[in-house]
Amino acid sequence: MNNILQLVWLIPLLPLVGFLINGLGRKHLSKALSGFIGSAVIFLSFAMSVWVFIQVKDGNTHVAHYFDFINIAALKIGFDLQVDQLSSLFLLIITGVGFLIHVYSTAYMHDEEPQNFAKYFSFLNLFVFSMLLLVLGANYVIMFIGWEGVGLCSYLLIGFWFTNNKFNAAARKAFVMNRIGDLGFLLAIFWLVNKLGTVDFHNVFASVGNLSTFDITGITLLLFVGATGKSAQIPLYTWLPDAMAGPTPVSALIHAATMVTAGIYMIARSNILYTMAPVSQTVVAITGLSTAILAATIALKQNDIKKVLAYSTVSQLGYMFLGLGVGAYTGAVFHVMTHAFFKALLFLGAGSVIHAMSGEQDMRNMGGLKKHMKITHLTFLLGCLAIAGMPPFAGFFSKDEILGAAFAKNPVYYGIGVAGAMMTAFYMFRLYAMTFLGKFRGTADQEHHVHESPKAITIPLLILALLAVAGGWVGIPEVFLSGGHRLGEFLNPVFAQSDAITIKPEMVHTTEYMLMVISVALALVALIYAWSRFSKYQKTAEPSTGLGNVLENKWYVDELYEAIIIKPVRAIANFFNEVVEKKGIDGFVNGIGKAVNYGSRQVRLLQNGQVGLYVLMMVLGILILFIVQLFL
Repeated sequence: MNNILQLVWLIPLLPLVGFLINGLGRKHLSKALSGFIGSAVIFLSFAMSVWVFIQVKDGNTHVAHYFDFINIAALKIGFDLQVDQLSSLFLLIITGVGFLIHVYSTAYMHDEEPQNFAKYFSFLNLFVFSMLLLVLGANYVIMFIGWEGVGLCSYLLIGFWFTNNKFNAAARKAFVMNRIGDLGFLLAIFWLVNKLGTVDFHNVFASVGNLSTFDITGITLLLFVGATGKSAQIPLYTWLPDAMAGPTPVSALIHAATMVTAGIYMIARSNILYTMAPVSQTVVAITGLSTAILAATIALKQNDIKKVLAYSTVSQLGYMFLGLGVGAYTGAVFHVMTHAFFKALLFLGAGSVIHAMSGEQDMRNMGGLKKHMKITHLTFLLGCLAIAGMPPFAGFFSKDEILGAAFAKNPVYYGIGVAGAMMTAFYMFRLYAMTFLGKFRGTADQEHHVHESPKAITIPLLILALLAVAGGWVGIPEVFLSGGHRLGEFLNPVFAQSDAITIKPEMVHTTEYMLMVISVALALVALIYAWSRFSKYQKTAEPSTGLGNVLENKWYVDELYEAIIIKPVRAIANFFNEVVEKKGIDGFVNGIGKAVNYGSRQVRLLQNGQVGLYVLMMVLGILILFIVQLFL
């Protein structure tokens, strides 16, 4: 069976082939053919991922070595791919949700020129390839190659419409902020090489006992710096809301199936390191919880439909990091999976609305779309119920598993987490009510053209809606209807080493029921309040004041970064440019040139054609030679 799993390299290779075909042939391929090729290669990868998942489910895992990537006396790093329970689950998420987004894109991007259409699909394929390489890598170096690849693709896709300078700025912001995080990841790799002489997961985790507490804490904190960049946590989260500049399917791919889940995957893969570094775990948990609350407060007052969803993603990622920080690795991965379903659904649903509204993204100019877009409305409603944590939707099971583990670790974590869950329910149903309920608030021309989206858009919505409803049933806890956490059992081999050294307090069933009831009841109150308040929303020209204005301006974090980081860095750069380079280095070099030029002009005057001057110079030369000879 391992010989069959040796062919796992085909899974990332297929999207890479799609990238090459669409990229190199973009001037010659029709839009229909570009869309077909781009979608087909992802579907084939998905089919192979299902097959790999089945093999792994039966207990087969494998590390496939293909060639030596680095082979020197002190270090050997292979180009190795690893297939186990964790990587196989992420393969299904990336290729499954990714395929639906590709199909959706064939309709959403239909107005693009054929060449741009093909280029878009080539970038999308490259994005999926990079993420697949990231989760399949059997060592930190191969993971880092995929890590950098998704960073590049995010830059290309966020700035896809590059004629808009604001979109270019958003792409640069994403690229630069991720480079900050990537430096932390890279330093952690160097630290591992220095201490252990290897970066292979199996060897690192087996040798973790040879590392001091200081080493483990330093390495895990540096890895977490990388995760804060990719997965948009404080302080490196501000790039993700600005990433909405790209096409909506790109937003869905970034938020649901690829880039932002990379940090969660990396920490989950490194779980034994974090389990042995309690300081790092605490940092992860507090950062995640802080991010969840901060992003949720900002989402309360955003009016751009995509910005609400973007801050929602930042907040939900915070919950995943909270789960990782309290040792609930299965719960965090579980939430990655359910979040992929309902967040892809919500973004694609938002794209369907924007498509029908001729590009309008401000919810204040929407309303009443329920009667015009029945499929989009229904699927979006199901997605909102899922992210709000309403039972029996997918988000309920994964969110409550994290909150339960947080309560067991520290009840304060639970209390703050429930407050975030209430805000989630409120801002999502504020979004839903302002978009689909009440009276239409757009222009007459927009209302005339509002219609349901084509099947290439609605079919992915229906499939994702089904997953948003039932996707959490694989993680039903034992306390709930005598269920069994099948996902937990499946992932157990990956986290067994951590579980063996972690003392988890037992929680009585009555406490579990109480925690579930509290979180659901409070979220339901927030849901009903948002529904009643915004279902008959009327557009007003009055600006927000007080705290509302602060939240609408995102706590002025971007302005703070501008004041304390960007402006000082620019001032230093201008100093070096204007003073050190132009007046210093350039002044010195140009001064030499000017001096030579001036001297040559003066020397030239000696040759003026006057014989008397030449005789005088000759006599002076003889005298100089005589004096030199006399003294020497």
